[in-house]
Amino acid sequence: MTKRNWSIDSLVLIFSFIVFAQLLSYVVPHGQFERAPVPDQPDRMAVVDGTYAVLSAEDSVTLPAWHFLMAVSEGLSSAQGIIFLIFLVGGVIAVLRQTGAIDAALHRAVEKLGHSPWLLIGGCLLLFSVGSFTIGMGEEYVPLVPIIVTMCLAMRMDAIVAMGMVWIPYGVGWACAGINPFGVLIAQNIANVPLTSGWQLRFVMMIVFLAIAFHHIYRYAMRVQADPSKSLVANVDYSTGFESPADIHMTPRRVAILAIFILGLVAFVYGVSEYHWYIGELNAIFLGIGLVAALIAGMSPGDTSRTFLEGAAAMTPAALLVGFARTIEVVMTDGQIIDTVVFSIAGLLEGLPAEASAIGMLVVQTVCNFFIPSGSGQAFVTMPIMSPLATLTDVPQQTAVLAYQFGDGFTNMIVPTSALVMGALALGKVPYAAWFRFVGPLLLKFFAVAAIFLVLSMHVGSAFGFHS
Repeated sequence: MTKRNWSIDSLVLIFSFIVFAQLLSYVVPHGQFERAPVPDQPDRMAVVDGTYAVLSAEDSVTLPAWHFLMAVSEGLSSAQGIIFLIFLVGGVIAVLRQTGAIDAALHRAVEKLGHSPWLLIGGCLLLFSVGSFTIGMGEEYVPLVPIIVTMCLAMRMDAIVAMGMVWIPYGVGWACAGINPFGVLIAQNIANVPLTSGWQLRFVMMIVFLAIAFHHIYRYAMRVQADPSKSLVANVDYSTGFESPADIHMTPRRVAILAIFILGLVAFVYGVSEYHWYIGELNAIFLGIGLVAALIAGMSPGDTSRTFLEGAAAMTPAALLVGFARTIEVVMTDGQIIDTVVFSIAGLLEGLPAEASAIGMLVVQTVCNFFIPSGSGQAFVTMPIMSPLATLTDVPQQTAVLAYQFGDGFTNMIVPTSALVMGALALGKVPYAAWFRFVGPLLLKFFAVAAIFLVLSMHVGSAFGFHS
């Protein structure tokens, strides 16, 4: 499955939701909540519990048949801040990769950790999860799969272990991300909470999930070392196709580029907490990182420009998905039914403890990710509903964001609609059925712990700044 096909499929699905939202506006009662300014954020409005009312015939509107087509432009315009962020960050990351700094760092780390199984597994889990935790890395890991498979085979392990060391931390990093601009920052923006807030507690959660993952992978790896016939891919031929790339040397220039990159991320986190920086400042920092990195690497202005444009162009599917996904909310709002949908879902949870409502949100987000594997796209489809729902069910907004993250991130390891998953499995010659058998039991453990964390975040999160 290519990235192009994946994008078209996702776009068709989201566009179907847009049409379905308009059709709903003709049959669902029109209604609305009263809204009041968010404390300390007077420019933002939140629903007021207990104020839902069905609109009278005089106050109701009937959308014209072509309204869903007109709403697409409004959806793109409404999501322009995130769309521009996706384009700019995508372009800068392409420049960073062109310098070779990111790939060299990843390869060097894997090489240094390859002397013993436990060190290799633990090091890769931490390394790849941090990449996803910070800047939403994922595509960058795909080329590394053959290299890590080669190392695992040399250590008498198998390709399942290699996939586990790459794709499990990828999912965990997304599920617990603290400053990922393609996931948690979008969800926090929609939920009206400060960007990057609560990253410390999310990092602690990530360490717990990584410990569970290490036990799962290491136990399997030792079983395969002791008896290769126990391997889930024992019938696959790995005699050819796994060679290391050429230029993976860590030069002084690449070290300097990595230092600039890390300093930029630290500066943004500090600016958010101290000066309330927002998406504009994040864009500026990433552009500055890209320019300085290109200068250090000795890239010509022409090469830098072309690389940046290619990287930004590669993000077009994700950016369009964000705009089209926002259109669903636009149509439901214009059709005066979004408050009715929220009120109806809240009714299903009425009488349940807020903790049960939070776990219900996790279930909804998990199911949605099978149909919308784009994290940013899913945020715009579900968070406009989950955020006001959280208000009505006494679930903190940060917990609602965490439910989105868990539902999106963990299933990222296994959804067959994701081009990244299927592409990585193909590179590692791992059949999907074998991968499902390996990671399925681990996901059950993850979701059980995720439910516990959701509940704990509601009661002890404030003590760790999670609800600041």
